[in-house]
Amino acid sequence: MKTAQLETRSVIVIDGPEAEHFLQNLITTDLDSLPAGEARPGALLTPQGKIMFDFVISRRGEAGFSIDCRNDVVDDLVRRLTMYKLRAKVTISKQEQELVLVQWQDDSSGSSTDSGWLSDRRFPAEASVWRGYFADAAPTATAAEFDVLRLSFGIAESGVDYPLSDAYPHDILFDQNGGVGFRKGCYVGQEVVSRMHHRGTARRRIMLVEAMSDLPGPGIEIRAADRAIGTLGGAAGRRGLAIVRIDRVKDALDSGAAITAGDVAISLSIPDWASYTLPEDKTGPGEA
Repeated sequence: MKTAQLETRSVIVIDGPEAEHFLQNLITTDLDSLPAGEARPGALLTPQGKIMFDFVISRRGEAGFSIDCRNDVVDDLVRRLTMYKLRAKVTISKQEQELVLVQWQDDSSGSSTDSGWLSDRRFPAEASVWRGYFADAAPTATAAEFDVLRLSFGIAESGVDYPLSDAYPHDILFDQNGGVGFRKGCYVGQEVVSRMHHRGTARRRIMLVEAMSDLPGPGIEIRAADRAIGTLGGAAGRRGLAIVRIDRVKDALDSGAAITAGDVAISLSIPDWASYTLPEDKTGPGEA
């Protein structure tokens, strides 16, 4: 296994007898279906259904939860959770001494069996990606190597891949990888997300990007002929990911129009693990 420390991420612990009830009514993840030993994606949304904070959540001990998120927004997330706490019997604390580690399978090893590691369910099971929160680390790989793996599977994270308060959960495939519970009760932004899901109106999606030369930096507009169709996220050499309008991608493929990121010609594909498809019929030029 390869192990890397993610120095740009921190851990928040939510504990107490009402921790699960508190979070279940607040975040997108369905905690009723979250077993011990798994880490799943989640988000706290704006009332308009856009992602205010994204994170990875897992069970901790008898009644607690660990949330790991970006260092640069962790204090803001703690404040936001505390604002929603009111009289709930929960404690919310940032873990200054815990490191965020990831472990993944190389060509010669199998799944992690070490105590304390959590299966990162953002990835398909066969990828064998694990997450852990420990006081020390013995890395055998770099965070950049993990980013190559993450991008190759189309696993988006805020910051480099998309700005917070700009994307819906469907845009980054949370409806595909357990990041949204559609059978749970209400949570912040639930009405918008549920309506988008049941009406099938999600048009922006993560797609894998491949180019014949190195890709430019994140935030570059992706175009088909003279039409903007999306935005490039993170990239590693000639591979990366992007959030694109899939109806416009379909139009470009049907017409044979070249798709570019800046001056670089690219091709787009759906991650193997995702179940969405390109629309069968062309849509009009209007925005979603």
